[in-house]
Amino acid sequence: MPEFPDLTVYLEAIDQHLVGKPLERIRIASPFLLRTHDPSVGVLEGQVLRGTRRLGKRLVFCFDDALFLVLHLMIAGRLRLKPKGTAVTRKVGLAAFDFPDGTLLLTEASPKKRASLHVIRGEDALAELDPGGLEPMGASVEAFHERLLVENHTLKRSLTDPRLFAAIGNAYSDEILHRAMLSPVQLSTRLTREQVTALHAATQEVLAEWTERLRKQARGRFPDKVTAFQDAMAVHGRYGQPCPRCGQPVQRIRRAANEANYCAPCQTGGKLLADRGLSLLLHDDWPGTLEELEEIKRSRRDH
Repeated sequence: MPEFPDLTVYLEAIDQHLVGKPLERIRIASPFLLRTHDPSVGVLEGQVLRGTRRLGKRLVFCFDDALFLVLHLMIAGRLRLKPKGTAVTRKVGLAAFDFPDGTLLLTEASPKKRASLHVIRGEDALAELDPGGLEPMGASVEAFHERLLVENHTLKRSLTDPRLFAAIGNAYSDEILHRAMLSPVQLSTRLTREQVTALHAATQEVLAEWTERLRKQARGRFPDKVTAFQDAMAVHGRYGQPCPRCGQPVQRIRRAANEANYCAPCQTGGKLLADRGLSLLLHDDWPGTLEELEEIKRSRRDH
């Protein structure tokens, strides 16, 4: 799912290429995309795009008369700027927004079409779409800590809860926790002052650094390779690969479709966190450390 760095670079590109130009036509290919009917989507045709903003993980396109087009890309939604009039592809295309100099295509490479489009009139109506998460980049340590104390969750869950923190998802929460050297299952209400400070700093550092990385990758063009898996990431999507800090293999815990990547020596004092699938398979043989895991692997190879 596009998160803070991806969404920031998307909006910067839209500002650069499309703001100040009229939205001439909207072509919606998926009946599941549009979630509102009043005002109608057609009211935006011919209107000049005045600006953009972000509302949590939603992209907001601002027009005159307090009209807003709001896109939530969900996990697999992506935007691409193509030559004007480019067709909406049948399998992954959801919608096209035609401007004088190009067409902004909305695609979703998933059979489960979860991306959404809302047409909203008025700031009050727009605010109803805001889940209320704290914007982490401008937050003080005190405000950050207050959000962590709202509910007693694991840090992984707290960071990715849109009601607590805005625009942080699975990928960057892994990177933040690795930078802060904190376990993904550490409870949010049991952090020391030093740990809160480290987590706050890591959050702002990781998001700022990756926003700048993605800007450089785009090189002034519209970003067309938005992905949750980047080669330069420390742990996310790098299961089994060496941690850049200590060199030990990155571990993972999985539950349903969700996965957290972490480094045991750097984040959990060397303890392996119980993976749901492997725990059910190994039962009492579940290893407590990397050394025990390697011993189990050697034993099974020998037999």
